[in-house]
Amino acid sequence: MKERRDIRVILVLSYIFLATRAHGARITKGRENVSHILTYQHVNKTIVVEGGDTYDCVDVYLQPAFNHPLLKDHEIQMETSSFPIGLNAKSSIQHVASEAHLSIVECPTGMVPILRNSRMDQTLAHNMFQVNNKDVQVEEAGIKYFHDLYGVRATINVYEPKVKKNSGDLSETGIQIDNGPKGHVDSIVVCYSVSPSSYGDSFARFHVSWRNGMLDKTCVDHDCPGFVQTSHNVGLGGRVQPVSVYNGPQYVINILVFKDPKTNNWWLAYGEENKPVGYWPSSLFTRLSDKGKFSFWGGQVAGPTASSDSPQLGSGHFASEGYGKASFMRNIQTVDESNKLVTPNEYDNLVGTSDFRKYTVDGYEVNNHGMHIYYGGPGNLV
Repeated sequence: MKERRDIRVILVLSYIFLATRAHGARITKGRENVSHILTYQHVNKTIVVEGGDTYDCVDVYLQPAFNHPLLKDHEIQMETSSFPIGLNAKSSIQHVASEAHLSIVECPTGMVPILRNSRMDQTLAHNMFQVNNKDVQVEEAGIKYFHDLYGVRATINVYEPKVKKNSGDLSETGIQIDNGPKGHVDSIVVCYSVSPSSYGDSFARFHVSWRNGMLDKTCVDHDCPGFVQTSHNVGLGGRVQPVSVYNGPQYVINILVFKDPKTNNWWLAYGEENKPVGYWPSSLFTRLSDKGKFSFWGGQVAGPTASSDSPQLGSGHFASEGYGKASFMRNIQTVDESNKLVTPNEYDNLVGTSDFRKYTVDGYEVNNHGMHIYYGGPGNLV
């Protein structure tokens, strides 16, 4: 039980910084950096997508990533040198749920879409607060795994859990790969999240983040330099659509993060066709430049009231309700040192929840369909 209660994996710490308001907090100027980037770079085209999000199409060689001092002379890698071996193996339950889509922004070839975050600017304006960890409450449910890792993969059921609008909390589901000692962890996270306090809406939005533990800094999407996008039409920070309906149609996103064996860059691909989105250059990291040592698959709620007045996680229903009612992850795999996709050793996993009264994990199994789990719950919104 101690191991279960010790699951305290922060998936997207910087999102907590964006969404959380606390006494004694100090204002940061992170958003000013984004405005500066877009002001001084050549914007080829501006596109407003459904829902009101505004994207600027920026030359791929002038995107925010190259404002990072470590990437000044970086030579962009436009394609992966290879994909993990075994990626084309098809699951017999592949089409039980339909594939959801990330926000598609039709920038011209050679450009990448950068979210202007106008909605966030309007709703948060001057309310961007940075807080200490002691101000942040965290709850989660899922699988954690300690092993040498060169990639992680999963098919993720997409819902829009309920989060109180003015709570400052968020609810998110995703995959994570880490390396480093406590307090100095390098991390990569890919997830969807619902964060009304950040975006002024309750939509599921797709995000990527990375952290250099030595520098004690976490970045989300393009909000600060680091992630190099190569896709000209995937809008980070945009909506995931459609989303699943309780006891109705189910939708998923397929996510793969893996280390390129030739360049050592960490690539992100999505969808059944594993379309590359971009990569994190190996030079951004201290310990992840070599390999990962920890992975997490599951969901998390975080913020100033995430434990005391917890939002929903996943579908908002307990794991025991099963398919079509509880959220699930399947096709859970890792990439080994031979660049092969493998199923994690089920006896080395730690499966559990931080508070079984609010969130549960069930249906954990490894069979012909791979490794899979059900997870989630109502929190305090019962």
